[in-house]
Amino acid sequence: MKAVVDDKVPFIRGHIERMVDEVTYMPGNAISPTDVSNADILIVRTRTRCDARLLEGSAVKLIVTATIGYDHIDTDYCASHGIEWTNCPGCNARSVCCYVVNSLRLLHRLQPDLTIGIVGVGHVGTLVAEAAVSHGLKPLLCDPPRSDAGSLFKGLPFVSLSDIAAQSDIITFHTPLTLHGPYPTHHMADTAFFDSLRKSPVIINASRGAVVDNAALLSALNSHQVSDAVVDTWEGEPYNLNRQLLHRAAISTPHIAGYSSDGKANATRMSLMAVARWTASDYQPHISLPDAPLLSPVTLLADSDLLKQSPDTFEQQREHYPTRREPVTI
Repeated sequence: MKAVVDDKVPFIRGHIERMVDEVTYMPGNAISPTDVSNADILIVRTRTRCDARLLEGSAVKLIVTATIGYDHIDTDYCASHGIEWTNCPGCNARSVCCYVVNSLRLLHRLQPDLTIGIVGVGHVGTLVAEAAVSHGLKPLLCDPPRSDAGSLFKGLPFVSLSDIAAQSDIITFHTPLTLHGPYPTHHMADTAFFDSLRKSPVIINASRGAVVDNAALLSALNSHQVSDAVVDTWEGEPYNLNRQLLHRAAISTPHIAGYSSDGKANATRMSLMAVARWTASDYQPHISLPDAPLLSPVTLLADSDLLKQSPDTFEQQREHYPTRREPVTI
């Protein structure tokens, strides 16, 4: 049994070999149809587009993405060709929550009199809501799928996106990127959304780049409809960033909000467990993490400064992100 593995998936070497006969490691954006032609398992991150162009005629029967997001996987193609796939929901939720809280610390917005609108209340949004309450912020929660299902969040009702726009001092997005279906999120924050804002809020996007229309966000910043922006995920990343937005945003980072070593280890562990289930292996991976600096406002500011100084190295900064651990409390 053969596996092809993105060589930037951390902590995986020496573990996956316990469950398959042959492993090929290579850069995720360089994986080609030839590379996967005789592979049974493909372990990737977001830089590998898993669709007909890559998979047609291959032996691949399992795709594991060591990420929360999976819009780089053509799930319809997989379903029609008998290819199982799995992602790692929640693996780096705590890391992203740290990112949001540290951003608000840098912007002096952890104030009890402020309202934070949280769009998307899944693994990440739930932690952000809990952290907001612990710091005295008032959370407003927007999650149309959960709202339509009639659910509550710890007794709190869900509100509409228009309510978020009207009432929030801070708005943070934590949704997947969906183009179709009943709840599309592509350009959820567009010109019309920014025109509807009432309190000149801080906008945070640490979800997927195209959830926020980057050109519209830049215009909203310039017209003071938005007071500050924190952008970790970008339209056109890694090479076609909106450079004006990159320099105009208060905090600009290269898609590393979920890149704590703890989050990476969680993703790799979940990926390995998916392979173990598929191969009927009883292997139980244990990943030891090194001591390292903690995620903090200081490390976040350093990340932002580096990207603003060297935007052309976006991908290198992401792939060689320093080892950093999550704090005990957020």
